Amino acid sequence: MTKERVALYLQDSHDLRDGLDYAKYAEDKGFEAVWQAESRLVRDAIVPMAAYAAVTNKIKVGSGVINNWTRNIGLLAATFLTLDDLAPNRVICGLGAWWDPLAANVGIDRKKPLTAMKETVMVMRKLLNLERVSFDGEFIHVKDIELDVVYGRREPRNVPIMIGATGDKMMELTGEVADGAVLNYCVAPDYNDNAMELLNNGLKKSGRKMDDFDRPQLIVCSVDEDHDKAINYSKMLLCQYIAQQPHIAKASNVSDEVVHQIQSILGWPATKEQVMKAKDLVPDELVLKITASGTPSEAKAKVEEYKKRGCTCPILYPVGGNFKLLIDTFAQA
Repeated sequence: MTKERVALYLQDSHDLRDGLDYAKYAEDKGFEAVWQAESRLVRDAIVPMAAYAAVTNKIKVGSGVINNWTRNIGLLAATFLTLDDLAPNRVICGLGAWWDPLAANVGIDRKKPLTAMKETVMVMRKLLNLERVSFDGEFIHVKDIELDVVYGRREPRNVPIMIGATGDKMMELTGEVADGAVLNYCVAPDYNDNAMELLNNGLKKSGRKMDDFDRPQLIVCSVDEDHDKAINYSKMLLCQYIAQQPHIAKASNVSDEVVHQIQSILGWPATKEQVMKAKDLVPDELVLKITASGTPSEAKAKVEEYKKRGCTCPILYPVGGNFKLLIDTFAQA
């Protein structure tokens, strides 16, 4: 039997030390990778990634995703060199263009996000290849720098650079310059149809084919033996995304009316009480459309829909707290 690709996505709803146990458990159950989120101002991705890498032996460790604005390109490359020292050939760099209003609220002007991302990927790749780099772009300005490895492996590092794209232009750029795409969560499976077309347009520019381009996808996954409980857990998560991340709400095709209703209840940061009040505004049909929620068999069937539409490796975002049930549901070992 062919082993299916599957990965785990961890964010901030659990104790960080528990995350180490989940990473080890996922490795034991045949998961390919564990990805660490970095979205709201809550949990940095790099520290958990290092911890997961230190307590595992073969599972890959990815950033899903970190933004390309707040880390200087030299530090960004050195960080992933360091992670690769800890877990050689197991590290994946997932980058995203971030989003407003969060970026603006911390003083980042996200002008020309396509140019900024393209420069980041180009220079990052050269540095991880241990090349000496000079580059004078619109956003990145470096002169005669390289990763200064004296007491270590003086060899190019195998760190795939993937982009978590949302907008059409960023998706096309991803096909042109990245090693893979981290496809969105909180979208219906048919969202992938347009994404595949855009990625293919970009791949043609770089002379590559879709078969050689990885397309892992984040999928909100709420698994419980009780169908209604699983749906309810997903509603708690979705109301926060709908209120706080307008680019996700737009990609999810959530109505403006629902967005405004939820935003009228949720503050930022949201309290648990606000989430409990707002979650009931999320329709059941939306949960079933844009997440893999329900009993184990229902969740597995939904994940298959994403795979049929271009996802090469589901990155499952566990919702509800029973992480091990989700891992067991999709176990490959």
